Amino acid sequence: MSRHTGSRHTGSRHTGSRHTGSRRTGSRHAMGIHAVRRLILPLMAVVFLLSGCWEGESPASNPSEGRYLIYYLNASITKLVPQEYETETKDKGELVNELMDQFLNVPKDLDCQPGLTDRVTYQGSRQEEQVLYLYFDMNYTAMKAEREILCRAALTRTLTQIEGIDYINIYCGDQPLMDRQGNPVGMLSSTDFIMNTSNVNAYEKTELTLYFADETGNRLVPEKREVVHNINTSLEQLVVEQLIAGPGQEGHNPTLPSDCKILSLSVTDNVCYINFDSAFSNTTLAVNEYIPIYSIVDSLSEMTTVTKVQIMINGSQNVMFRDVVSLNTTFERSQNYIDGESQ
Repeated sequence: MSRHTGSRHTGSRHTGSRHTGSRRTGSRHAMGIHAVRRLILPLMAVVFLLSGCWEGESPASNPSEGRYLIYYLNASITKLVPQEYETETKDKGELVNELMDQFLNVPKDLDCQPGLTDRVTYQGSRQEEQVLYLYFDMNYTAMKAEREILCRAALTRTLTQIEGIDYINIYCGDQPLMDRQGNPVGMLSSTDFIMNTSNVNAYEKTELTLYFADETGNRLVPEKREVVHNINTSLEQLVVEQLIAGPGQEGHNPTLPSDCKILSLSVTDNVCYINFDSAFSNTTLAVNEYIPIYSIVDSLSEMTTVTKVQIMINGSQNVMFRDVVSLNTTFERSQNYIDGESQ
């Protein structure tokens, strides 16, 4: 696959030099089920916000009509700021170059900064299947942690809007981007970054074990996922949000409708109470009636804080989910639907 390169720009250096990069050399680090890495940032809040830097309604993307969101950093480097950008470009390689050029050059009338510092050189990109590999020089690794994680989020959310690009993978020189433990960061999707509107002074990188449907829709398959999120978001909330966001691995299928909303979620005495809107019961996903239920229950029970789950729809538990499953009960973890386990 050829490398796409772009023109030089002011600010972060952007070269058109050809760069031979190896393919992704490592998978995400196998962590314990409940492993959480927290970095306290006393000097600067690291939050992923999509509001507060413009007046009126938030901008919206519509790639099918050539409308994209380019993500910048606010002046104090504490949050993301989306800026609408329109283009008639359809060719995927040209579109990557065009969006990267916009990403690297902040409009003069916008009080924001680019994700990269002016010492970092963008060297090009290449695509393999649904993964876009981005190449930077080693100055990328010298960015401060709070800026780098925001830059990572901005790159991911900007470029995965392009049809056919579901993930990005960042390389510094010829090596994949590494975390502080020396493990490859690996592929990043937009769902890895949870937007939150609370000001905090820390973020967590958490590995979750989520259960999605297999290709038959009758079994559950586990999927490990590392998510960077605001510490004000409970892990239980994070798990359900990630289930709604859907799977990221080939052969895994969604268990919850993407338009499903969490009205409330709380945990008391190891029981997780989840109240969904009506979209939860209106799913047309081709899965067994029990699969959505145990996708939630088995994913949540991976945590020591949850042993049972009570599901409600619009505040009521007197519901027959898909006319088969009574929600008027608490559900416990079951191995019956997990692929590879005894039925």
